Amino acid sequence: MAAFYAYAGINHFRQPKFYYQLTPPFLKQWEKRINVIVGVAEILGAIGLLIPSTQSAAAWGIIALLIAIFPANIYHFTSKGAGMKIPMWLLALRLPLQLVLIAWAYAYT
Repeated sequence: MAAFYAYAGINHFRQPKFYYQLTPPFLKQWEKRINVIVGVAEILGAIGLLIPSTQSAAAWGIIALLIAIFPANIYHFTSKGAGMKIPMWLLALRLPLQLVLIAWAYAYT
């Protein structure tokens, strides 16, 4: 799980434009800040998962992050991919996948 979030966090800095497309219109003015915050949060969460004394707190932080970014997933679905060529079935699958990721993080609490 730590590797998953470390990769995701680093990817926010490698491919920021991808994440800008996921930003709902009402947050567009802050898309760069949001991208950095989410990327740093994912990296810190990954590091926290590797340290036994911070593992539970890191997992709770990841759960909070997953809840916070859920509106972006809804926007991505309702906007039919926000200009990206992603099949609707994959966008629809991503919504319940968020619950799987939350359950996975909860296992570390």
